[in-house]
Amino acid sequence: MIFTDTAVLLYRQDFREADRLVCLYTQTHGRIHARVPGVARATGKLKALAEPLTWAEFRFYVKRGGVISTVTGGKIRSVFPTIHRDFKRTSLALHCCELVMRLTPLHQPSPEKFKLLTTALTELEYAAPTPAFSAAFTLRLMTLAGFGLDHPVLQIPADFWQRMHEDKFSNLVFEDPQDLLSLSKCNSVVHRFLDRYLTYPLNTAKPLGLEEIPFSQEEPVLVSAL
Repeated sequence: MIFTDTAVLLYRQDFREADRLVCLYTQTHGRIHARVPGVARATGKLKALAEPLTWAEFRFYVKRGGVISTVTGGKIRSVFPTIHRDFKRTSLALHCCELVMRLTPLHQPSPEKFKLLTTALTELEYAAPTPAFSAAFTLRLMTLAGFGLDHPVLQIPADFWQRMHEDKFSNLVFEDPQDLLSLSKCNSVVHRFLDRYLTYPLNTAKPLGLEEIPFSQEEPVLVSAL
């Protein structure tokens, strides 16, 4: 079977002598795994389609009963050049990709998650990242993945909580001390959730300095499915 789908490449690893195995989040098929043949060869024609942060229209071939598709071609929509030229943007973009890879099931479509990912990457491409970017992205992904919170916790104001879930990422700039405290609490919510849900730490957390919970309070954070 041959099919096409728009996707963002989340992760890749070398496979055999010249191939790569990749993980993609697609618009209509959800998260899938695929093989990109021959990209390590000097004559490989699919190298640009086998790099993280590539947003493209991919063409796939999958055998009947097969689990892993094969990428046979595609048309690139964006490789986010501005993100690739800046370490902070690259780290945040790869962090978003890893979160999507770790918090979404295989073969379960979610156009909302795809839109969240592409919106975040587009904003990183054209606007400077803000300190609230990582927490806001994670909170929104938690909601879409069924792990959102019914209401704000840790006495976070409702209007701030709503902004973290709905405003453009580039608009999440805070200077007021109360807002900065609320952002710290949001980071704490995110860290506690990831610490309890993931079986091993995120590989992209260390470059962003996200290993430590920036806010501590005795009030428990309960994660419930919406």
